[in-house]
Amino acid sequence: MMWYGLLVAAVAAERVAELVVARRNERWSMARGAAVAGEGHYPVMVALHTGLLAACLAETWLADRPFVPALAWAMVCVLAGSQALRWWCIHTLGPRWNTRVIVVPGLPLVKSGPYRLRWLRHPNYVAVVAEGVALPLVHTAWVTAAVFTVLNAALLTVRIRCENRALAVSTAPSTSVPA
Repeated sequence: MMWYGLLVAAVAAERVAELVVARRNERWSMARGAAVAGEGHYPVMVALHTGLLAACLAETWLADRPFVPALAWAMVCVLAGSQALRWWCIHTLGPRWNTRVIVVPGLPLVKSGPYRLRWLRHPNYVAVVAEGVALPLVHTAWVTAAVFTVLNAALLTVRIRCENRALAVSTAPSTSVPA
């Protein structure tokens, strides 16, 4: 189980790296007149994602979950793919990516990288969903995977609506008539 603890710690370190990038990007956005939306759900998101990491370890240890190599290696591959997708999103959005809903007014929607697929408007959340299933299942923590998936689905419903509203307002064409 020690190696699993190291894997969870590596994912936690990746999350810290995301926060460093997000803080830098927040300063960039605010300097350009950005608006912040959805502050109410942000602490819930932080708690849920922190809880995922703790629950992975707790369930594995307290419930004495077995290590199933075939499942573990498949989930490690899904986990690696989710991290690759997440960082592709971060790279594509550049300074516009954030863990908060922060939108710089007047900037067009990004339509490159993983955002070029019109039917997949929020590819970063595909990475979040995949990670939330895969990380616990690496060590058969199926209760954590199920509970996180249900709670995350509820949170993403709120988050995606919030982002869509914020993006619609910031990218809407001006309706004012010049004087």
